[in-house]
Parts: sequence; structure tokens; C-alpha cells
Amino acid sequence: MVEIEKLADVCKLLGDKMRLTILSLLKERELCVCEIVEIMNTSQPNVSQHMRKLKDGGLVKEAKKGQWVYYSLNIDDKPYLHVLFQYLLSQKEKVDIISCEQLDCCD
Repeated sequence: MVEIEKLADVCKLLGDKMRLTILSLLKERELCVCEIVEIMNTSQPNVSQHMRKLKDGGLVKEAKKGQWVYYSLNIDDKPYLHVLFQYLLSQKEKVDIISCEQLDCCD
């Protein structure tokens, strides 16, 4: 059973449109911060602030490759989120047209 306090914290994180959109993007595949910036059409500091909150909340994990940070979902231990993710609209089209190679940002 999920503790009420932990679930409330997760719900707060999901209550932000930008963070929920980022999670739906990560549902498709691991993304570099530069890819998220491009897809969301926002600044790197703005994305980093949201990613920090998602990471602190245990919803994403990060992997550093050089100076760049790649993010992926971390919800395997949160089965209650799997149901929600079934209802998130696919962001596959947005994710498929963006790549680090295309953006020439992560080399």
C-alpha cells in the first residue's frame, strides 16, 4: 500500500502540466536534456528545474554522458502510475523527429 504522504507528493508533481508532459515524452524513450528543451520549446534552466523535482520525487532517473544528462522514467516500483501512463497521449511523433544528432548538441 502506498503511503498517503508519498502519493500526495507524486500527485503534486503530476499536477504541473510541464512535468506531466515531460513524463509523457519519457514514456517513449530516454531523452537528453537538449531534446526535452527543443520539444518543449523552453529554456534549459526551466527544464532542469522540472527534472530536478521529478528526480527528487523518484519519478525519473538520470545518466550523465559527458556534460549532458539523459533522463528516463523510474516508475517500475510505482504500479499505481502505470494505469495513469496508459491514459497519457502518445508523444511518439514529437520524440521521433528530435535527436541529439539532429540538434548537434551532445557530442
